[in-house]
Amino acid sequence: MSKGISPALQTKLAKLGIVEPDDLLLHLPLRYVDETRITPVRDLRVGEAAQVEGEIIHAETQYRPRKALICQLQDASGGLLHLRFLHFYPSQVAALKPGAHIRAYGEPRPGFFGMEMVHPQCRSARADAPLNEALTPVYPTTAGLTQPNLRKLVAWALQHGDTRETLPPEIPERLQLPDFAESLRLLHRPPPDASLESLQSRTHAAWRRLAFDELLAQQLSMRRHHARRRSQGAPALADKKTLTTALLERLPFKLTGAQQKTWREISHDMSQSHPMQRLLQGDVGSGKTIVSALAALQAIENGWQAAIMAPTEILAEQHYKKMTDWLAPLGVNIAWLTGAQNKTARNKVIAQVASGEAALAVGTHALFQEQVQFAKLGLAVVDEQHRFGVHQRLALRRKGEQPHQLMMSATPIPRTLAMSYYADLDVSVIDELPPGRTPVTTKIVSEERREEVLARVRDACRQGHQAYWVCPLIEESEALQLKTALETYEQLTAALPDLNIGLVHGRMKPAEKQAVMQAFAANETQLLVATTVIEVGVDVPNASLMVIEHAERMGLSQLHQLRGRIGRGSAQSVCILLYASPLSQAARERLKIIYENTDGFEIARADLALRGPGEFLGIRQSGVPLLKIADLERDADLLEIARDTAATLLRDHPQAAEAHLKRWMRRAEEYVKV
Repeated sequence: MSKGISPALQTKLAKLGIVEPDDLLLHLPLRYVDETRITPVRDLRVGEAAQVEGEIIHAETQYRPRKALICQLQDASGGLLHLRFLHFYPSQVAALKPGAHIRAYGEPRPGFFGMEMVHPQCRSARADAPLNEALTPVYPTTAGLTQPNLRKLVAWALQHGDTRETLPPEIPERLQLPDFAESLRLLHRPPPDASLESLQSRTHAAWRRLAFDELLAQQLSMRRHHARRRSQGAPALADKKTLTTALLERLPFKLTGAQQKTWREISHDMSQSHPMQRLLQGDVGSGKTIVSALAALQAIENGWQAAIMAPTEILAEQHYKKMTDWLAPLGVNIAWLTGAQNKTARNKVIAQVASGEAALAVGTHALFQEQVQFAKLGLAVVDEQHRFGVHQRLALRRKGEQPHQLMMSATPIPRTLAMSYYADLDVSVIDELPPGRTPVTTKIVSEERREEVLARVRDACRQGHQAYWVCPLIEESEALQLKTALETYEQLTAALPDLNIGLVHGRMKPAEKQAVMQAFAANETQLLVATTVIEVGVDVPNASLMVIEHAERMGLSQLHQLRGRIGRGSAQSVCILLYASPLSQAARERLKIIYENTDGFEIARADLALRGPGEFLGIRQSGVPLLKIADLERDADLLEIARDTAATLLRDHPQAAEAHLKRWMRRAEEYVKV
């Protein structure tokens, strides 16, 4: 940074990601304040922020109903405006005493004594003081760093920073976007006649230029990672059609067209001499597991090992059982590794994996612990990949020289998200469900109608079907969640004495969970009370009814995943979302989306619009920069153009690509995605 910046100020700036002078250029305003004009008090409109000027004619501190500083401002037109401060300092009381001439900026609203502003920005001003020549930017800041300080620093950066164009001139010209320096100047100091609406909504041409630049940098970065991966060596594992064909011939069902297509894509990738990094996505129940089994067999028939890692013991165990059913008859030795195993069993499995005796290892995150060594790992499969951190997936990959990697997700990724944050991956999509799956009907019911829901559960179970009763997610406390599950179990046991009811939750030992799940799968219990541990991987075709308590507390993808546990047989299935009143607007929107849609991709798109990519990606992208300026919904058209432009730049203007990346991704380029 410049010589005039103290170490203390540097520390504060670093919290905002500002390390070098040029970082200030891209520290852009959150919003703008129009202090270029004065609005007469009589012309104020409710809800429209404005600046007024006048004299304080009365000021007092009131103590009821709560402590507040109330000032009366009178302007030249004789209009009267009340200024109300609920939090204030002695210095403010002194500055706002009767006789003070001030300018105040805020949002007027009707008050008890007439029009008022609550907590307006105020400053002393002479009656003839000049007005601002530009809209005032309001920047993201941190404790101890004032807006005036930030504005001075940005003004300095605009004079001394590097605002040169990184792109060949024909690119912004063709896209009808302003040049980089002009865009920066306008966003940091918009003229009074600039459209405040287009600036605040970020649809102004200057915002679009910077959004395009940011998306382009992201695309360039992704393409580099993709190219870097393709330059690395990996075992070429051709489909020998021995074990893979044997499995296909033994299966009691035929692969769907979508399964066959994705299997061909994965098989082709594995036969190449560079590491596959493919994301296999498909809606709940679309049949990703059998495709991963075929991929594992392709590695095994070439003399290499495969590993399948899942985020929960229930899901990992489900994979282990399916793989055992499908692969053991073909002579494949399968190891099962989980953190809950005792030391003797664990050491035995570790030895089988290390010697190569186990061709396939299935387990939880225990697979990538330091003591687990593979003899010859050729394929790493990561299920529900967004639930693992980037370092965990990297640790599994490091168990081999350069194993092929297949990531699977039942949380469909919206197209714009796939094009931006997953653009360095090859993506396969299973976009059809196996035959025999019945659509699930969703009903939204107030918990005041609990007795009706209980009757519905009783009737379904008496008719030979089974049901889930899912307890609410209580993030603050696993103990509270467990208490809720136990209480619900006791209440349902008392209310439905003629049913066999099971209980499964995250605190149970694996053997206990397994016993409960086996009893439910065998129809020995008709109703299963569960916490959200059943979100993924549970497959009981006879279960045709699900009740989700406090559905308003859950996210869209979680509700969709839970609902996917039913509808796996031929019976008509119903998912009842129980909610508690009153519903917040956000909860109402979520429930409406899940009620109206069964398509996971549409639900994911809505989820992205509601939550933004940061929450949607979860812990996948440790170290990957989230977009600060561009918005995937608003700027979807720019994303398409940025993707095509990235290819052109890398091919025809490599130096421009380098300069562009340096500006936008100085530190972000250090990560390598897995």
